[in-house]
Amino acid sequence: MIGFGTADDQNEEPAWQTLPVELADRSYPIVIGTQIFAEVGEIFAQACPEAGHVVVMTDENLEETLGYKLCESLAENDLSIDLLVIPAGEASKCVELYGSLLEQMADLGADRKTVMIALGGGVIGDLAGFVAASYTRGIPFVQIPTSLLAQVDSSVGGKVGINLPQAKNMVGAFWQPKAVIIDTEVLNSLPEREYRAGLAEVVKYGVILDEEFFAYLESHLDEIQQREAHVLQHIIRRSCELKADVVREDERETTGLRAILNYGHTFGHAFERLADYEDLVHGEAVSIGMILASRYAERRGMIDAEVTKRQYQLLAAIGLPTKPPSFDPSAILKVMQKDKKNELGSLRLILPTRLGHVELVKDVAQEDLLNFLEEMAARST
Repeated sequence: MIGFGTADDQNEEPAWQTLPVELADRSYPIVIGTQIFAEVGEIFAQACPEAGHVVVMTDENLEETLGYKLCESLAENDLSIDLLVIPAGEASKCVELYGSLLEQMADLGADRKTVMIALGGGVIGDLAGFVAASYTRGIPFVQIPTSLLAQVDSSVGGKVGINLPQAKNMVGAFWQPKAVIIDTEVLNSLPEREYRAGLAEVVKYGVILDEEFFAYLESHLDEIQQREAHVLQHIIRRSCELKADVVREDERETTGLRAILNYGHTFGHAFERLADYEDLVHGEAVSIGMILASRYAERRGMIDAEVTKRQYQLLAAIGLPTKPPSFDPSAILKVMQKDKKNELGSLRLILPTRLGHVELVKDVAQEDLLNFLEEMAARST
């Protein structure tokens, strides 16, 4: 397992720290540091010592910046390196591009000793990971997430996949990476909207698992918004710790525990889908979804209004939307009925019972949920 990075002298902090994700023979490290991108070649060599051929997948926004820089760092290991560049955006997570990428892998001569590296945000990680999971029935891959959302959420846990026109993430696999390498410095150039969107997932961890962490976010909002490195390292590490704990206990969603990570997502994915993945980015939709889920929990008598109020105040202070755009309640419900958490046609929702704890609620009455959505739609006009 990769350990702490080296320091120039005994008084300096190590360049990176390592958080293990313990999954028996599928265990892997999450390496977290600041200004460690130049060291990625060294970290990669420790994680994948037998690699001879590497395919780096990134998007057109990162090709000439981090893409070339990564290839230079990897080249020090005497590797054969190919770079695949795809269009940026959620629309790339589609069947057509997925099939094209598999054919490109074959054209590059990739085999089971090839390692795929996903360099980018959640879209890149999901798509590159699914290509890795399915090409020759599985090749190793490494996640190098460059958005806050990907660093704290989608890069950890092994969920990879693509969208269908009917719903998000409907085709995919569980395929754990060999390592996740996180450099907080890349967040300095992240557009403000994308940075705020990532914070929605950070807030989620506080709501579902750790009230003390939620309070930390409330009390360190200025440092978070200023992207101070030590605070970023803390919130990223704690988010990854919380997710890793859940994944270790329920890697493949067999017990229902891992479903709690989808708090806010059932509502949020529906709004994303009806916006054609254009008007709302994922974190914005999750922010709206968390408030709706919390208000629905209030309606069911599971929490008092204070739980929702604290979420609302924190998300609003971050600059995230807390109120859905104008919407058709029936259309939202129709998309929610296709959610992956549902079983045998029954709606299931993740709802809070207090800050720091949520539950999977089964057999949600569709008529009651529709009435709730109609009330929320009336408020949004």
